Parts: sequence; C-alpha cells; structure tokens
Amino acid sequence: MNIRQLIDSRVSQALTDAGVPNDTPAVIKPSNRPVFGDYQANGIMGAAKKIKTNPRELAAKVLDCLVLSDIAEKVEIAGPGFLNIHLKPEWLSQQLDQTLDSKTLNIEQVKTPQTIVVDYSGPNLAKEMHVGHLRSTIIGDAIVRVLEFRGHQVIRQNHVGDWGTQFGMLIAHMNSLQSSSDELSMKLSDLEAFYREAKKRFDDAPDFAEAARDYVVKLQSGDPECHRLWQQFIDISLQHCDDIYARLNVSLNREHVMPESAYNNDLKQVITDLGTADLLTEDQGAKCVFLEDFKGKDDKILPTIVQKSDGGYLYATTDLAALRYRHQTLHANRILYFVDARQSLHLNQVFTIAKKAHFVPEATQLEHLAFGTMMGKDGKPFKTRAGGTVKLIELLKEAEQRALALVNQKNPDLSEAERLLVAQKVGIAAVKYADLSKNRSSDYIFNWDSMLSFEGNTAPYLQYAYARIQSIFRKANTIDLQAALILDEKTEKQLAVKLLQLSETLETVVKDSTPNILCNYLFELAGHFMSFYEACPILKTDNEAMRNSRLKLAHLTATTLKTGLGLLGIDTLDRM
Repeated sequence: MNIRQLIDSRVSQALTDAGVPNDTPAVIKPSNRPVFGDYQANGIMGAAKKIKTNPRELAAKVLDCLVLSDIAEKVEIAGPGFLNIHLKPEWLSQQLDQTLDSKTLNIEQVKTPQTIVVDYSGPNLAKEMHVGHLRSTIIGDAIVRVLEFRGHQVIRQNHVGDWGTQFGMLIAHMNSLQSSSDELSMKLSDLEAFYREAKKRFDDAPDFAEAARDYVVKLQSGDPECHRLWQQFIDISLQHCDDIYARLNVSLNREHVMPESAYNNDLKQVITDLGTADLLTEDQGAKCVFLEDFKGKDDKILPTIVQKSDGGYLYATTDLAALRYRHQTLHANRILYFVDARQSLHLNQVFTIAKKAHFVPEATQLEHLAFGTMMGKDGKPFKTRAGGTVKLIELLKEAEQRALALVNQKNPDLSEAERLLVAQKVGIAAVKYADLSKNRSSDYIFNWDSMLSFEGNTAPYLQYAYARIQSIFRKANTIDLQAALILDEKTEKQLAVKLLQLSETLETVVKDSTPNILCNYLFELAGHFMSFYEACPILKTDNEAMRNSRLKLAHLTATTLKTGLGLLGIDTLDRM
C-alpha cells in the first residue's frame, strides 16, 4: 500500500466514524507547498455538504477519529476544512530503507494480475515506418513496461498490415525483377522507393494492374510461388521494423508480430457467426452491421461493412477476428489499442459488434487509447520540407547527429566512442521523452531545440541529473547503504517524500495509460534532488553520519531515476 492509499484508508475510516456515508471519497493529494504538510485530505467539504453540516466542525470530528500517529507528526485543520498531514521523518526513513531492500523499489504488485493484450505500433509492411508510427510505438511500449513492472501478464501484439491489394502490386513488381536477384535486393533496401515504382506501374500500365490483381487472388488462395515472393517481401519489411525498434529501444520483436494475414482463415467464419447472431444486413450487395449506437449528423445509422459486394473483407472483419483470438486463445481480461484518434469510430463499432456477437465477454475491458498528432512548427502534421512523409529512421538519425553536435560542444574531453554513445542515447531519449511527456490525447509541436535542451522537462536534463549523481559517487568512492537516514533538513524530507511517491505515480499511469504522469514525476524528483544538493553539502560535510545519509539519499534518487526512465524505454548514462 503506497502512502496515498494508506492515508486514504485511514481518513476514509475516520469519515465513517464521524457519521459520513461510506461512499464519500477522502480525496487525498500531495501538498503543493511544504507549509501545508506532505499530504492533504480535501474530501471533508464535500462530505459536509452531503450531510448538511459545517465543514470546519466536521473536520474536527474527523480529526478526533483519525489514527495517523504512527506515520504523522502533525495533522492540522486548515481553511474551511482541509486536513494538512505532516509525515514523520523517522517513518519516512523506514519506508525508504524498505525501498532500498526491494528489487522493485517496494512498488506493490497488483493483488489480482490481469492478462492484458496491448496492440501497438502496427505499421503497414508495404512501406517503411514513418513519423506517424512513433506515438503508438513508444507510448504503447512505455505502458507495457509499467504494466509488467506492476505484476500484470502482458502480451504484446504488433498488428502489422501485410495483406490486401497493395501486396499484389508489390509482388507483381518483385516478380518482374526476379531475373536479377542483386537488383531486387538493392531495390528492396529502400521500401519507399520500391513502393512508388510499383504504384506508378499499377497506375500507368493496365496489363501490370491486371497482373497485380491476379496476384492478390493467388496469394489469398495459397499459391506457393506467390506466397514465396510475398514472404520475401515481408521478411525484408520486418527487418526494417526491427532496426527501428532496436534504435528506439522498444521491447517489440518478431515474436510479437501478429499480422493481418494470420486471421485470414477465420474471416469467413466471422461473417457466418455475425449472421448467426442476427447482426448482418445486406446493403447493395455488401454485408453490413447496423447498430443504433452509431448515427451520423443526419441521424442515419452508420454501417460497419464486414464484407464487400465482391466478397472481399475489410479492416473491421480482421479486427473482429483478432478480438476473438485475443479472448479465446490469449485469454485476455483487458485489451488496449494504442491507435490514433481518427480511428475512434471504427474501433468503437468493432468493440460493440464483438460484444453483441459474443466474440468477447461483456466483462472484457476493450480500450481505445487514442493519441494526438505530431505537428510541425507551422501547426500542421509533421512533414519534410518538400511536404512528404518523414521516414522514422531519418528522424532518429537526425536526432543522433544533433545530439552529437551538442556533446562535442559540451564535453569534448570524452573519447570519440564515448561521445558517439552519449549522442545515440541522448538523441533517441530526447525524441521519445518529448512525446511521452505530453498529454497522450493532445497534439504537440515537434521542436528540436526544446527537446534537446539540458534545461526544463527534457530527457537530456534527466539523464544529466542521473550522471551528476554518478559523478558524486565516483568522488565519494564508497557508499554505506546500511547507514541511518537523517531527514533533519527541509529539502531532505521533501526529497524523501517524493522518492516514496513513485508507487502512487505508477498506479495512475496504469489506470489511465498516461506516461506523461511518470515524466512529470521524474522531472519533479530531479528538481527536488537539485534543491537538496544545493542546500545540503554531501561530500563537504564533516559529519560522517550526515555524509553517509545524504549519499544514501542520492543513491535512492539515482536508482529511482534509472528505474523510471527505464520504464519509459530511456537509457541512463554514467558520464555525459
């Protein structure tokens, strides 16, 4: 139980004992200013309104019933009925020692672990990954890491697009180049250019377009030669993805790929089962699902087409098959989709149909965790100067080059190998953190200068804060982790409280899938450490007990920063 939960349970009991109904929230929050204590109970005014009594008088009754003497040195009534709670330094020291002894920083594991399927990244294998894939990939990966850290069983699902008309076009183009394997290999090294060539032939040459359509039929019918060409293309495409994932330091790999083609054999059965559930309606030859839940501006029901008039299937059909697989085979209790906000209607329709058709139980949590768009300085979706789509690999390479220029300027004494390593870690971290630190549902402006700054809420600032602590340890030579923690100074106690708030931070991140909450916590933690560092000499004090205590606090801070950044998929550095 973290601090907030502990205080909440005690205050809730005191509210009940004071005659307030059991369902009244205690509303426990960390204090914004030390003068108001470490935590505040803000629910008494709401409770007083509910039972029609004076909030100040109710606060006095609650205080009389409140049992916090074991953890708090003072609890006081403030304003119209707030309770300000000042925690005991001795109790904080005990909690920090428990944190130090725990492999998971004493983060409480969930009592009832869920099997959670997380659908994220999801590139189309016909093209290389571009900046539009960044948010799904890194936000999804951060949440996956936090869920696992809390004790859930997480199953990653990379629902890649590897099926459909465009693959017939690509296979036809590949087949025409088979006479020269070297030429084919070279051309496939740039998937984007290869796709443009194939698309131009498809648009300009009727014979080629007809051949491409034939290849689609052959592919979906299981033709061995067609499948061989398709597999060759898929393998090369996935290698492009693997290179991106490795560079981005995300935990996706080949075993997590579950392509659209994997559900191909189930699509016919999906249609049959939708008919059995009396959900299908034929409209102009197409098979559709009409649900009262989804209406347009004209109050007409928006159909979900699951089979075209020519017999072809759509994304909705595949997504329904995937949902059924995730329930029946993976036994998911909760399924999270990190897909951009424009797919909200589509996913809501699919979720509703899946439950009405009993493909998944009503109790299964289906969540679309939408995110906004990365924008350029002009406030429009991020593009190249020529207005084209930015390849993700090119963005990441530019981040590393810009970071290298900064490292060369700030620390030229590092060896070339060290500077290259720092540039790689800092550049990638800067791009990831700039995104993760923003509200998931909001658009944000991509800005190289702000994300690579060593000041403010950025990855370089946090990485530097960690490296600075490591430099203290190098000068100290040894750290006595068995030393008693002494929290006499205001900044020492504030740092201790912030260190113990990681658990409640992760609780919020898991509940709302909001990595920016963890980013804000780490930024505040680094700020508390700098205040502590400036106010409390660590290596210059002559008091050995004080020196050991402060080194121990620094160690706990470094460990927490490293853990928190690691959950975001960001590496720390001992030297910068």
